[in-house]
Amino acid sequence: MSAIIITKNTELMQRVIDDIKTCYDPEIPVDIWELGLIYELELNDENDLKITMTLTSPNCPVAESLPAEVEAKLKLVQGINSAKLTLTFEPAWTKEMMSEVAQLELGFM
Repeated sequence: MSAIIITKNTELMQRVIDDIKTCYDPEIPVDIWELGLIYELELNDENDLKITMTLTSPNCPVAESLPAEVEAKLKLVQGINSAKLTLTFEPAWTKEMMSEVAQLELGFM
């Protein structure tokens, strides 16, 4: 599953995605973008960013810290006016949501 990306500013969105790729679930050696944890990114004309993400499990040990870390990091991306992250578990994350890069890295391919 690929993230849904809504924006007119593709250059700024690429910087957002590059920043997301620096965030890791500490138990898995793959960034959260490649893991498929980002469901949607929406950047409006005022450069307000909305992020919808999930975790590998509702019982994930970083359930409280990882979303806050991602939101804080994205607020610092040059050009972003504001960032608001929403955590969801619908649909539930499955390993099929990982990119081929992540599946290869984790030995699923």
